[in-house]
Amino acid sequence: MLEPAVLRDRARYERRIDGWVDNLHDDALTHTVRIVDPERALELTAVVTPPPAYLIRAVRCRALDRDFDVAHGLDTLVGTPMTAGLTRRAAAAAGAGDSAALVVDAVIEAARLARQVTKLPPARAARAESGDAREYWQLDAEGWSDLPDSCFTYSAAGRRLFDTRTVVAAATPVLYSPPPGQRKVFERRKLMRLERCGGRLVLFHSMRDNVHGFEVTYEIDAASARIITAEHTTPRLPYMGVCSEPQRRIAALVGETADAGLRRRIGEHLGGPAGCAQLYDLTADLLKLLA
Repeated sequence: MLEPAVLRDRARYERRIDGWVDNLHDDALTHTVRIVDPERALELTAVVTPPPAYLIRAVRCRALDRDFDVAHGLDTLVGTPMTAGLTRRAAAAAGAGDSAALVVDAVIEAARLARQVTKLPPARAARAESGDAREYWQLDAEGWSDLPDSCFTYSAAGRRLFDTRTVVAAATPVLYSPPPGQRKVFERRKLMRLERCGGRLVLFHSMRDNVHGFEVTYEIDAASARIITAEHTTPRLPYMGVCSEPQRRIAALVGETADAGLRRRIGEHLGGPAGCAQLYDLTADLLKLLA
């Protein structure tokens, strides 16, 4: 029987996440994440160099609604990259306070924002003003060297589709070369929800930003922990016509058991060069709520 801790004293749990990127430094970007749930609200700000280094120059976290421990050890992250091993390093820095897990989630969200805006020469970014999706794909490859095979769109198979069908890019040149001093170059809003509905647990996650629009819903039989429904809509994708290809893979989760190993198994279903990185992240975050 699934008995999520976040539903211990309530029938419904909801978490709102707002994130944005400001261009306030010559050689770095400022990523801000605000998380609000029924028990606390916090805001984390990280000044990070653009890819490929992703080095943390400064990071701070503050409570928004009331006094609670917000992990004063985050300074130990300064000088480290927002790359592999970040979750482990953030957990060590956040400590064991009652807000530690939320602080770690905020650090992860900031790292995700760092994959949305970069600093290429203005003349290079201007080449995409024509709206050609292939130009934007090439900008992505130049701006983020860790993209190859991170999902279907950045695989060899995904790249070939640009030459065989109409592909529409959602990005704009400003994401690759933002004007100095510009605030909210990129904005993201997410909503996570877990609620009981009879003998089922219903999980919902939405994400809307400059280039993405996702709504993901899973229904789980609480007694058997089996996923019985896996659905989502994608009104906006970075490359409509290519990113849409891996979305059907969500159906493979129907029949899976929501156990301790599911977060690893969803990588096989939703991640890698045949999958969708955003769909994987949205699902993995929902599974944390079942703990």
